[in-house]
Amino acid sequence: MDSSPLTAASPATPRPTPNLARRILRCPLARIVVLGFTLLMMMGLNEDAMTSYAKDPTKSVKHIVALAIAGFAVYRAYGTFIEQRPVSELALTGLGRELGLGLLIGFVLYATCELVLMALGIYRIQGLNPVSFMIPAIAMALSSGVYEELLFRGVLFRSIESWFGSWAGLVVSALVFGLTHLMNPQATMEGALFIAVEAGILLAATVMLTRRLWLGIGFHVAWNYTQSAIFSGIVSGNEPAQGLIRSTMRGPEWLTGGKFGVESSILALVLCTTTGIVLAVMAKRRGKIVPPFWRRARG
Repeated sequence: MDSSPLTAASPATPRPTPNLARRILRCPLARIVVLGFTLLMMMGLNEDAMTSYAKDPTKSVKHIVALAIAGFAVYRAYGTFIEQRPVSELALTGLGRELGLGLLIGFVLYATCELVLMALGIYRIQGLNPVSFMIPAIAMALSSGVYEELLFRGVLFRSIESWFGSWAGLVVSALVFGLTHLMNPQATMEGALFIAVEAGILLAATVMLTRRLWLGIGFHVAWNYTQSAIFSGIVSGNEPAQGLIRSTMRGPEWLTGGKFGVESSILALVLCTTTGIVLAVMAKRRGKIVPPFWRRARG
């Protein structure tokens, strides 16, 4: 099993007892409040940067890359200096392989949804835009992929998991992740619940299987980027933006997702949920599931 922050320290290497303030900040609830709030505020800076440089996508991308690096640094600093643990979920081991695999899975799953819609005559290609139309979505995909994974999987999922185990962490993080999408324009309860199930299960399962965030970050970035930059789709109820493909979409909302986007379609629900279940089963078979703290105490 990969190294985990839940693994007990060896008796041969005792650590000094931390002071009261540090013990409080190490508490999972404090981690959610302090680190989670900090990352949430930094997400706001991402939105400001994308709005300020909406007419200069190259500058927008540069600012988002810098903010992504800052987000990783803040997360790692909290784990290293406050929690005094190896930040194994951001370990460089497996970064290239898992990030690349996540990018591939995200692209393939979304492209499959659109190919099915194309075969049904619902998604129709009218032509192609210049490649430059693919640049603006880079900032959006990086911002959501990095910060939402740090916040919802890195902070929320792992904090709940450390108390109540992996399955509780999956359920809570999935529900919160889905319901936060109700704040998006054109949001619907159906769309939020679809995201909670399809993306919430899949993204939590990537952490359960690998014990790192890279696979989920890769999937998240690729799904949003493919949706917007390539297929010109609506991303989670936000305003549609022109990407590479000029297209039209006409069909029943249970297939197209309506104004919320393909995430709210039965296609995404089936494909992504199935993938998430497969990853969760793999995690269980490989012994990667963390039990609740009372079972660990008995063990």
